Amino acid sequence: MANAPGISTAPEQRPTRIRYQIVLMLFVASCFSYGDRVMLSIAGISFSKDLHMDALKLGYLFSGFSWAYVVGQLPAGGLLDRFGSKRVYGISIIGWSACAFLAGFAGYLPATAAFVAIFGLRLISGLVQSPVFPGNGRIVASWFPTAERGRASAIFNASQYFSLVLFAPILGWITNFWGWKQCFWFVGTAGILLSLVWYKVVYGVKAHPRINQREIDYIEQGGGLVNIDPSNGSTQKAPRLTWAAIRMLLSNRMLVGIYIGQYCITTLTWFFLTWFPVYLSQARHMSITKVGIMAALPALCGFAGGILGGVVSDKLLQAGHSLSFARKTPIVAGMLLSVTMIGCNYANAQWVVMVLMSLAFFGKGFGALGWTVIADTSPKPLIGVNGGLFNLIGNLAGITTPIIIGYIVKRTGSFHDALIFVVATALMAIVAYLPIVGEIKRVDLKLPEPESAKA
Repeated sequence: MANAPGISTAPEQRPTRIRYQIVLMLFVASCFSYGDRVMLSIAGISFSKDLHMDALKLGYLFSGFSWAYVVGQLPAGGLLDRFGSKRVYGISIIGWSACAFLAGFAGYLPATAAFVAIFGLRLISGLVQSPVFPGNGRIVASWFPTAERGRASAIFNASQYFSLVLFAPILGWITNFWGWKQCFWFVGTAGILLSLVWYKVVYGVKAHPRINQREIDYIEQGGGLVNIDPSNGSTQKAPRLTWAAIRMLLSNRMLVGIYIGQYCITTLTWFFLTWFPVYLSQARHMSITKVGIMAALPALCGFAGGILGGVVSDKLLQAGHSLSFARKTPIVAGMLLSVTMIGCNYANAQWVVMVLMSLAFFGKGFGALGWTVIADTSPKPLIGVNGGLFNLIGNLAGITTPIIIGYIVKRTGSFHDALIFVVATALMAIVAYLPIVGEIKRVDLKLPEPESAKA
């Protein structure tokens, strides 16, 4: 019997799952970004001797990246909102890879000139990497419905731990057998290859050549902001970055609490990225090859914690708990677990130290949901700008943490008080998220109309 007119017999099309390829690409790109930062701590064990650096001077060199990284956050957020994530992020990958490659040649300069050259290139690298995490948050807000953002954000955020797992052993081996200059060349070359993959894989939601309408509908109906990129054909003009917009963000108590919490959590990140390998070398007397391997073990726990924290948060949300409960519970639990690192001050056996650091790293990963919270709360016209402001305040810790720990180690000759400092900031993060943040919800800010629109 013939089919009735207008009735389709074609099987219902299944939604594609392109969003998972996108978040995988974010994870890989972020791993390389953090690998660029890990590189300096591993190579620094070697070149600090060659360039005659004490702990404080090494701390300033570790902080060089963050000075420019922080300055670049707000402009980066504005660029992302104006030109789209794919273009700005891709240029960032090329820029930091070139800086890493050039830094390797500083090894042929006299000690003072080499220090200046590396510091200058780290400043430039920090500036060009400033769009990475605001871009991650913006892409996740676009590609994922609200109920999946915890997992998606946890995946790219877990890159900071997996970068140690991946890069620390490799860079430790390269430094031991070849030298610290080759670390910079390796990371620079790998980054250039990554940029080619980035431009091939990443698109806006509606511009992706392999996505189908079912997946677009699923993302959009679930709260995904599928129209925020210029590549989707949106004719809406992105708002300009203005101090009025920044003041409105800073006037919101919830957002301020989130910013403070991120500063505290990022303090733990920068301890593990910069001083942790040095701690293992100087305080626990491990060889550089062993440091590369042992630094990877707690990082693997941090990676597992980072993924699990996002999964638990989304499960709590799907079980009917409020958004505030679902996001805050892993953050508070994770920060409490991070406090276990204080036990290293009273442990002599290396295996005990590694167990305690692994627990602390797992907790730090489990509680690192700041980017998920930003995707949940950012005003729709200012997702890139708010992500930039969030990352700016958070990464002030990238300036303060290396310098403060360097000063403590130089003055006391040990890491005892440095670990107390790191633990104290973990407890401050709990204070920020409980009494200050309050209810977690999307901010609805009314932006003033530009003068040209009023004319």
